[in-house]
Amino acid sequence: MQTLSAQDLTLGFGGNVIIDDINLDIPKGKVSVLIGANGCGKSTILRSLARLLKPMDGNIVLDGENITTMKTKDIAKKLAILPQSPITPEGLTVQELVNLGRHPYRGFTKKWTTEDDEAVQHALELTNMLSLKDKLVDSLSGGQRQRAWIALTLAQQTDIILLDEPTTYLDLTHQIDVLDLLFDLNEKDGRTIVMVLHDLNLASRYAHHIIAVKDKKIFAQGKPEEIITSELVHEVFQMKCSVACDPLFGTPMCIPFGKGRCVLNAVR
Repeated sequence: MQTLSAQDLTLGFGGNVIIDDINLDIPKGKVSVLIGANGCGKSTILRSLARLLKPMDGNIVLDGENITTMKTKDIAKKLAILPQSPITPEGLTVQELVNLGRHPYRGFTKKWTTEDDEAVQHALELTNMLSLKDKLVDSLSGGQRQRAWIALTLAQQTDIILLDEPTTYLDLTHQIDVLDLLFDLNEKDGRTIVMVLHDLNLASRYAHHIIAVKDKKIFAQGKPEEIITSELVHEVFQMKCSVACDPLFGTPMCIPFGKGRCVLNAVR
């Protein structure tokens, strides 16, 4: 199984530093979630881990090798990334999209193989997209489209999967569907999952390891039940809240303060 880490990593654009000199070890075979306020650099970190963004300083190390020295196809056999709101080429069916996940294993002259067929079939089955394989991706619902893209990443057959806000624009039912799928991939296949999420309660429920980002640094990291406190939420998000125990899962549950109806204090 592959390992992934960042060493003395500084990231930014046009000389503007967004992430400043961080060190990060992604737990192997676990679900890790990056949290933090908008614009804090969560997606920037994720993109750099996939070599989509060149560091200003420091290194990304994948399976003991500096990722900048690796061939793109070699990286794609070890690590897959699903960016936020990916754009589908017009006119592609679900199966044609998922077939693209086999590109790292095929050269210009290499023919489509039984192994390729089996990988795509398995990816479609895992994501419950087999019955929709001939549908145009553009015709799918948001949840179905997200599953099609996840199927593409699964067809790559990588140990590590990175996802940038995989539940964005999805209703609650489809959010749970997608997160349950990723959880199963980790539980059953031992895949290392790293994703950016905004919902603290879902992050706490699904993650083994949470990484909180603030002020260009990693503010805290660890098990949700160890680090998700009202103090951390106030520091990282500038929001007052109470943190209780989720009655179903026993994980931290953030209850934000703010205005709203208060049934408990209603005059009877």
